[in-house]
This record gives sequence, structure tokens and C-alpha cells, in this order.
Amino acid sequence: MTRWLDQACKLVEGLIALLLAAMVVLVFGNVVLRYGFNSSITISEELSRWFFVWMTFLGAIVGVKEHGHLGTDMLIGRLGPTGKRICLVIAYVLMLGVTWLIFSGSLAQTRINWDVQAPASEWSMGLLYGIGLVFAVATTPLLIRELWRVLSGQATDADLVMVKESEDLAAVEELHLDQSGTYKK
Repeated sequence: MTRWLDQACKLVEGLIALLLAAMVVLVFGNVVLRYGFNSSITISEELSRWFFVWMTFLGAIVGVKEHGHLGTDMLIGRLGPTGKRICLVIAYVLMLGVTWLIFSGSLAQTRINWDVQAPASEWSMGLLYGIGLVFAVATTPLLIRELWRVLSGQATDADLVMVKESEDLAAVEELHLDQSGTYKK
């Protein structure tokens, strides 16, 4: 399952790269056309905005999978293993709750705006709001899987504190951890 998730994330990362490249081409092309030829591509601004929204949510999916979200371990770092597990379970339950809110809100907005046409492209505005559905459907199994790992005791002590103080510290710690998540001697 982990291998499949890694491949799916690589696919999402590739899609993010394509969206970013398309944004750069659209915006740069529009700037050149405006200043050089006194014209523009009407759909460019709209598509760039849509691509940015989709990129953000797709990146959030990868962030959830890789535990890349921001946080602080000021309190968690001082707790014992049981306290860390309790806090992590609460955090995952809260994340699942927020994911449900994103899903229900995006579903409502997608339904409301499905027949509304975007001004430049005349595509359905439901496509813009639909990314919230994609995000929620993709991250819910990831969050449930991680919650199960904590509840079943499969999570290591290193997994209980998912926050790093800085990227440099994370890189140093990664050099000193073996595959089981314990420090090398």
C-alpha cells in the first residue's frame, strides 16, 4: 500500500509541475503580449487563477501524505509516549473533521456553481470548487490510515512528534535515524 501511495503522490507532484509550467507560460505570454503587442489572451488570467487553486490543494494532499504540515512541538515534546499518542489521536480526529467540512462545503459550492459559467472560458465554475472534493476524498484515507497506525500501536516514537523545528534539524535527524525510526548508535 505504501508503494502505491508513493506512486500516486509522484503522479500528483507531476500534475502540480505541469500546472505550474502552464501558469508560467500563460502569465509570461500574457505579459509579453501586453507590453510588446498591446494585446492579451483573455483566458490567461482565469486559467492561471484556477491552476493556482488546484496546485494549492494538490500540494496539500502531498503535504498530508508526507506529514509536511506546520506545527509546533513545544507542548508535545514535553509529554510522555501516552500523552503524545492522545494528542496525535485528537489531532487526527480534528483533521478528519476539517476534511469533512471542506468536503461538505466544496460539494455545496460545486452544486451551486455547476451551471454558472466562468467569464472568460465559459467553463463550469463547479470545476474550480471541485478541487475541494478531490482534496477531501484523497486525504481522508490517508488520515484514517495514520490514525489507525497510532491507535493500533504501529506508530513509532518518532512518528508521535511529526513537527521539526527547522529543515536543517530535520536533515540532521534523518541522518541519525535507522529504518525503524530509532537513533543509530
